[in-house]
Amino acid sequence: MAVRKLIVIDEEKCDGCGLCATACHEGAIQIIDGKAKLISETYCDGLGDCIGECPRDAITIVECEGAPYDQAAVDAHLARMAADAKQQPKPASSACPGAATQTFEPSAESGGDGADLPSRLAQWPVLLNLVPTSAPFLKGADLLISADCVAYATANFHEHYLAGRTLVVGCPKFDDLQHYYDKLKVILAEAKPRSITVVRMQVPCCGGLPNVVIRARNETVPDTELSITTIGIKGEEVSVEVVPPAA
Repeated sequence: MAVRKLIVIDEEKCDGCGLCATACHEGAIQIIDGKAKLISETYCDGLGDCIGECPRDAITIVECEGAPYDQAAVDAHLARMAADAKQQPKPASSACPGAATQTFEPSAESGGDGADLPSRLAQWPVLLNLVPTSAPFLKGADLLISADCVAYATANFHEHYLAGRTLVVGCPKFDDLQHYYDKLKVILAEAKPRSITVVRMQVPCCGGLPNVVIRARNETVPDTELSITTIGIKGEEVSVEVVPPAA
């Protein structure tokens, strides 16, 4: 044991958004039971790359007694994480006929006063965890990556955001962001979408979604157009940010 710098996570402030976990290059932080946890002192280098990513100011660096940083242990840990990601089984529901890949024409009708608005969905499935990385509807698409709460908060989701786009949906708070990141890299590298639009909610725990999309885009298709739209909890469009191509 030695006195050195280590991160400390305030679980009362932490909302489990996962931004710190994806920012930690050593894999020292994981989201467990909805909270960020330092899983091993030997994995933490004490540099604090995770601090700037935390929207809740839940992470600090302190000097305290702890196990020394171990680069060999970190390398082995990262290798195990990579191997686990590759070996992750397909969701059991993928064998269900309801998860079979389908492409169809969205409704061409336009809703009038008092009429039911038509669906603009043109493919199935939509959950990121279920969409095959090689799904034909992803190829060269205008890709819409949406947090699942957006469609419930936004009355005009189909007309304003979904029409003409291919949809994948996820929940950055309760799903595995590392899995999202790994899968999106494969999807983007294979599909080479024409554009990427991310729609997220204006809550801290939703910040993990654009974070992993930006990283995946920058590492696979860095010149692809990318924008981030933020929706308020009352359904209003709060902001639209165009993310410049990766340098």
